[in-house]
Amino acid sequence: MGEILGREVPGVAAVNEREWAQRLKTEMDRLGFTYDAAAPARLARYHTLLSQWNEHMNLTGDTDFDSAIDRLYLDSLAPLVNEEMFPQGASVIDVGTGAGFPGLPLAIARPDLQVMLLDSLQKRLTFLAAVVEELGLENVKLHHARAEDAGRNPQLREQYDRALARAVAPLPVLCELLLPMVRVGGEMLCYKGPAASDEWQAGEKAAKLLGGGKLEHIPVLLPTQPDWAHCVVRCAKEQKTVRQYPRKAGTPGREPLGGFDKNKSKS
Repeated sequence: MGEILGREVPGVAAVNEREWAQRLKTEMDRLGFTYDAAAPARLARYHTLLSQWNEHMNLTGDTDFDSAIDRLYLDSLAPLVNEEMFPQGASVIDVGTGAGFPGLPLAIARPDLQVMLLDSLQKRLTFLAAVVEELGLENVKLHHARAEDAGRNPQLREQYDRALARAVAPLPVLCELLLPMVRVGGEMLCYKGPAASDEWQAGEKAAKLLGGGKLEHIPVLLPTQPDWAHCVVRCAKEQKTVRQYPRKAGTPGREPLGGFDKNKSKS
């Protein structure tokens, strides 16, 4: 897994990927976490594939690398600075992964992590399967399901050291989608923005119902984006989730736990 990609990409794409890989390496070094030597080149190739597929499939909004390097890649990787957040060899499930963020950059940077990418749309998983094959990522698996259904699947329920999401959803909703996946002793990790503070009280109530402990706010700092108020909301799984959760597909979003008023959410 540590070797630099051998496949050459002809012409302009090859030049772009070399430049992107160098920029990624520079900024990853500035963040100050340990990563696989091949990660910058693999992330650059990932971006080429994302840009190509996004021309005929709506995977993400803007694929311009100047904005994507912070918005997609570094934002996904920044929590690795906190070494306790992703222990060596941890099993990780990325719920609602979309185009692969944050789970795929994490798997690329840390080949020791065993990463499951979960999404409800098969076309996204078709794209991700192509990336996984192209990059030779032996530590990544894919699963097609709604998060609520996956949380009731015995093969996935309470099987992971870490369940995470980088999603525009209120904390109480994320608690119901993520905590059922986490084994007792593991953690839920929610990538959030400024709205986290407005969702905190309901999020803590929801977490308690689902077997979680107190929520913890971990700031996520990017040197290139000092004004971003991003964070990871961290919650340890203290008890097994009772059988009634997660509720049937769609219910967590329509009727969030913890008395949360979704009509007032800024998420």
